[in-house]
Amino acid sequence: MKLGYTIIYVPDVAAALAFFETAFGLTRRFLHESGAYGELETGATTLSFAAHELGEMNFPGGHVAAHSSPQPLGFEIALVTGDVPAAHARALAAGAREMAPPTHKPRGQTVSRVRTPDGVLVELCTPVTG
Repeated sequence: MKLGYTIIYVPDVAAALAFFETAFGLTRRFLHESGAYGELETGATTLSFAAHELGEMNFPGGHVAAHSSPQPLGFEIALVTGDVPAAHARALAAGAREMAPPTHKPRGQTVSRVRTPDGVLVELCTPVTG
């Protein structure tokens, strides 16, 4: 078993892709002609976005839309970088909201957290060193 991809349901797939490209420097892999699904290059695992309308089709009982939740959902995406303060500043400049500023952790890692305009919680972190 291996993690194949992560799908995040958002109001506007193209806008989510554009935000992640601008804020985090990720590269767009694919945007379906319908605009309802798209993917970003992130290494071995794909980060994908799908329109809430697809979520409604997949979950007839409904789902929690992260963008309308006053609190972040109980998961986060971690993006590893060598320069957390610069990545954090870039994300804020692109429209993310700060959840936790860059902090040095006891295990030698630097970590910050931002929330995207779509409500997704993103951890920016240096590689774990020990």
